[in-house]
Amino acid sequence: MGEPAAPTLIGSVRRALHLLDAVCASPRPATAKRLAHTLRLPLPTVYHLLRTLVYEGYLRKLDDGYVLGGRADGLRQGNARQAAVGRARPVLSHLRDEMKAAAYLSSYEDGEIVLVDVADGPGMRCADLWVGMRDAAHATAFGKCILSCLDKAGRDDYLSRHELADLTPRTVTDRHVLERTLSAGHAYVVDREEYLLGTACVAAPVRAPGFLGAIAISVPTGRFASSVADADRLGRVASRVARAVSAPITI
Repeated sequence: MGEPAAPTLIGSVRRALHLLDAVCASPRPATAKRLAHTLRLPLPTVYHLLRTLVYEGYLRKLDDGYVLGGRADGLRQGNARQAAVGRARPVLSHLRDEMKAAAYLSSYEDGEIVLVDVADGPGMRCADLWVGMRDAAHATAFGKCILSCLDKAGRDDYLSRHELADLTPRTVTDRHVLERTLSAGHAYVVDREEYLLGTACVAAPVRAPGFLGAIAISVPTGRFASSVADADRLGRVASRVARAVSAPITI
């Protein structure tokens, strides 16, 4: 008995599906060059597929890459983080350019604090994220910002599951001291060399239906005072991010 016949496959369809998979898997907007490298496809072929998928609404083109589009609702299921990136990325990039600092978006997902996206650029690179958020939320401005938005039961649950690791000499590792900071009710939260020596961060909360997160900027400690002075601006941008992540998807 002979071998079963190989199925007839349409190469362009397979390439388009693989491209969608690659965009969906990317934690940040995916560039055409990165996609071509990942999929080992010629760059002109990738551009042709991207144009088609954008035209059909399965992808959306941003200034710095591609994310899933409105017609990819099925792909978006279970990938709320990617949806948040697609909607909030333009606002995050504007914050980076306006404040001349790397900008971050984080969220609270299934009891964990997750770094969703980073917008940086030449001369305003993001901080060296040498420790994962699971072990460092207590030492970052956006992590503390999200914790400050939780009720006492939620905060107690989180802190009971995470050690307050000593990352720098300025890291707060006393739970009672941290609790006082988190319950202070400030409009913004700061981290001055608590996560990384030489770096300071300021964060503001992002609250939207079905979404709790924070935006933050990081700067050298020499710019800390001026960044705090601009914290009201950060709060206004946080409101724009909240509107972006809660906006309905249009097809």
